[in-house]
Amino acid sequence: MADTRARTSSPRSHRIAVKRAYDEASAADGVRILIDRLWPRGIAKAALKLDAWPRALSPSTALRKWYGHDPEHFAEFRRRYRDELAAHQDELAALRALIKGRKATLLTATRELDLSHGQVLREILEQP
Repeated sequence: MADTRARTSSPRSHRIAVKRAYDEASAADGVRILIDRLWPRGIAKAALKLDAWPRALSPSTALRKWYGHDPEHFAEFRRRYRDELAAHQDELAALRALIKGRKATLLTATRELDLSHGQVLREILEQP
């Protein structure tokens, strides 16, 4: 299996990091939030050390399948995912309240962190 540490979003540039769910938990992660609709394969629930799992904030199954992590579709995926999130303002507010003033790490099973919904969700959460 390829080393994915280089793909982990830099926690130095954001107070909210995006990290693979398969990477080892760290005290530096702060609040750990699983942002996938489905539980990551092969990980025991106790091993993930989660603080929250807001499934309603993950992309719909239809959107996720349409996107397929095709880099050419990322801009349109970002737009469509933001549209989906607009219908979940209460859940976004609850997540913002949970992480307010704290370091947080968004966890996803995807291998392509830079082209994932984690980047889009982080952008939204970091907006004032």
